[in-house]
Amino acid sequence: MRNILIIGAGKSSASLIQYLLNKSSAEKLQLHIGDIHLEHADQIVAGHANAKTFRLDIFNSEERSLAIKKADLVISMLPASLHINVAKDCIEFGKHMVTASYISDEMQALDSQAKEKNLVFMNEIGVDPGIDHMSAMQAIDSIRAKGGKLMLFESFTGGLIAPESDNNLWNYKFTWNPRNVVLAGQGGAAKFIQEGTYKYIPYHKLFRRTEFLNINGSGKFEAYANRDSLKYRSVYGLDEIPTMYRGTIRKVGFSRAWNVFVQLGMTDDSYTIEESEHMSYRDFTNLFLAYSPTDSVELKLRSYLKIDQDDIMWDKLVELDLFSTQKTIGLKNATPAKMLQKILSDSWTLQATDKDMIIMHHKFGYELNGVKKQLESSLVVKGENQTFTAMAKTVGLPVAIAALKILNKEITTSGVQLPINKEVYEPILNELEQFDIRFIEKEVPYLGYNPEHVIG
Repeated sequence: MRNILIIGAGKSSASLIQYLLNKSSAEKLQLHIGDIHLEHADQIVAGHANAKTFRLDIFNSEERSLAIKKADLVISMLPASLHINVAKDCIEFGKHMVTASYISDEMQALDSQAKEKNLVFMNEIGVDPGIDHMSAMQAIDSIRAKGGKLMLFESFTGGLIAPESDNNLWNYKFTWNPRNVVLAGQGGAAKFIQEGTYKYIPYHKLFRRTEFLNINGSGKFEAYANRDSLKYRSVYGLDEIPTMYRGTIRKVGFSRAWNVFVQLGMTDDSYTIEESEHMSYRDFTNLFLAYSPTDSVELKLRSYLKIDQDDIMWDKLVELDLFSTQKTIGLKNATPAKMLQKILSDSWTLQATDKDMIIMHHKFGYELNGVKKQLESSLVVKGENQTFTAMAKTVGLPVAIAALKILNKEITTSGVQLPINKEVYEPILNELEQFDIRFIEKEVPYLGYNPEHVIG
């Protein structure tokens, strides 16, 4: 039996584990699944003979090293910042490694050592990053093969709630790490290039500069800019492209309401609040408003942000119980961002039968034989329930497929890498279609960058 070690069994691991278990007998696989909390993994494994769950403290170097030594390949589903120690152990013990996370500078620094030991360190092989890379490179390579010259590339992805489970005014629930949602867009200005001009959007303006999208019969959406749309120009071979933009998809109206939290300072994660554990949700809201012994919290907030009482934004804030005196934060020495996350989790946690939805949309503008053309490519995937979500499916399946193909020596290029080579993206995208993860492509009139689609 070949041993695959999976480190981390959180929300995105369900489809990953299920896929490998379904293949385990035919492929002679034994799964070892290590996590500090085993409830979720035990539920997915359900006593399967080819899987073993065990408690693993990733910060215990002896436990971690022992588990990695026994593996033929390691899949790390940990938070991105925790991959590096696993990666160093994989170098030391000569093990292939797969992650869904962005390549950090520390990970990239291991490239030469991985190549020396002929190890495949596959990264960014989830949904975004992951399926976005693979589907984009497939289209880009196809356009180039015809002799086309790329002039525009825009890419958008969103983890959303499916219409049948959309029962709140925000049209949103948490489908992945809530902390990442609360902190989205922080850490510097969003940067991209449009019509040859570099553009920058500071965080405090990010959620009022959104683009409208009509996607493949699924309705109207908005997108705000990702923090760095330029980092993949050289990776994709698009250094000279005049327009490149990557964004995050939400239902129309979400960003305008989210901007309330940004303007108040509720998404700040840089300082802690004294006695935060005892604060009511109303106390938390009042932290960011001027002192007034006579005006209510509601009146102060509406006045400060100029929100009318009959504005749908006001109803969205009320729906979250931001003015409740009965609900308490319960988190000691918490930052504003962590306190906001606690409040949002009350309303935005997926229920047992809720279905989520992943939407991805690419635009490729190119010139072929002197004629400007535009290709649009869209993906819509719905989840099954709270466990087998669209997020778990689109993150976990590419990871699992890549891991098995590395074990079977179908993917052999060594080093720290992205899934941008045909050796990787073609077979994985083909297999994903068996799970109804497929793109619909259509040629449309060349539009280029249309400023009428942008707010602000």
